[in-house]
Amino acid sequence: MSDGFRLDEARALLLRTPRVLEAWLGGLPDAWLHVTEGASTWSPFDVLGHLIHGEETDWIPRARIILGDAADKTFPPFDRTAMFEASRGKSADVLLERFATLRAESVRTLDGWTLGDADLARRGVHPAFGEVTLRQLLATWTAHDLGHLAQVARAMAKRYREEVGPWRAYLSLMDWKD
Repeated sequence: MSDGFRLDEARALLLRTPRVLEAWLGGLPDAWLHVTEGASTWSPFDVLGHLIHGEETDWIPRARIILGDAADKTFPPFDRTAMFEASRGKSADVLLERFATLRAESVRTLDGWTLGDADLARRGVHPAFGEVTLRQLLATWTAHDLGHLAQVARAMAKRYREEVGPWRAYLSLMDWKD
């Protein structure tokens, strides 16, 4: 199933996520941006804010900890819901632009490290999982993007869950649960 983690392939996907979200969400009416899959689920707008928060406080900051010289390689906890406050009052277009800028900076930083296999095997300490490698962190970053793109698609599709009528039988996305 897997050919293993390849940094060049992960990088290619990480660079595309902002463009995918811009194509999907840029200029859309609020009804599309704020639709959810139900109680306690995130809208496309929320996902966008969460991805921004990850760029600011998670992926590259944690990679820096792993690659740094400090003896303590423990990551600070990540606030998965910080986006609710941080995104308040902002437009989706502003968030899309911010995400694109941050992601470009993150990939430039990643490129500047010229990482090899020994670097990818270096370890940090996740507050819940314990020891993790840089390879695992970067693979998770990539899969995390894909998971949230799927989440955005599900939420948006479910906006028309009832309206599709009998075709719902052929639209597995309408009844998808995490």
